[in-house]
Amino acid sequence: MACFIVPGAEAIVVTAAALILKQREAKKALPKPTGVPAGSMQSEAKQGFSRKLFWLASLLWGGVVLLAFEHLWHGEVQPFFPFLTAATEGAGAVSEMLAEMASVGVTMAVLVTAIWVGMLVVSRIIEKRPAAQAEAQA
Repeated sequence: MACFIVPGAEAIVVTAAALILKQREAKKALPKPTGVPAGSMQSEAKQGFSRKLFWLASLLWGGVVLLAFEHLWHGEVQPFFPFLTAATEGAGAVSEMLAEMASVGVTMAVLVTAIWVGMLVVSRIIEKRPAAQAEAQA
């Protein structure tokens, strides 16, 4: 029932890292491709890593919101202290809740991060495609 806490913690860390990285990238002012109309696919092909981190943050936050809503819907989360129903059932329930966080929560966070890595691989292929097409035409 507390499995959404682990991806939530990861989402907080990733969002903070993405915001910090975005500020650093803004200071460096990444050069934009020249000779390509704004808004075209090629002009947006190269993206900063902070934007890609925001992809991960969005995936994580979306999952956290959906899981929290699902747990609230089934009555596993209460609007008053201790908020999680398992925490009111004694010390054994707390250890059970921590075990669920360690197994289900960590598995979900790792799976979402693995999907994001797959998105990065596809993004890299798409980013290299315009350069490869330009070389083939030359």
